[in-house]
Amino acid sequence: QVQLVESGGGLVQPGGSLQLSCAASGSIFNIYGVRWYRQAPGKQRELVAGITSAGSTNYADSVKGRFTISRDNAKNTVYLQMNSLKPEDTAVYYCNADIADRRDFYTRNYWGQGTQVTVSS
Repeated sequence: QVQLVESGGGLVQPGGSLQLSCAASGSIFNIYGVRWYRQAPGKQRELVAGITSAGSTNYADSVKGRFTISRDNAKNTVYLQMNSLKPEDTAVYYCNADIADRRDFYTRNYWGQGTQVTVSS
């Protein structure tokens, strides 16, 4: 079984920084693309950033230049460094990943449970 666990959320003032982590555990053969999504109250879930297994990245226009996604394959962990945070970044942040299970080598899509980020003075 494979699990994704996010951590690093919290309350931060506007202009501050947070680093989110998404750690995968379990019967992992390989981790392919990983993405961070967020969902604010009353809004649809939106893609924030993504990173491929080769390290190519993409970002939503709203976070370009402020957020950086990275991965440590040895630790099965993906990070989202968030700088210059704004109140409109307030949301629950979710990790989503395509992971091959070493028990059957099938690639499945997994979601974490989410971590709350609140940007407020």
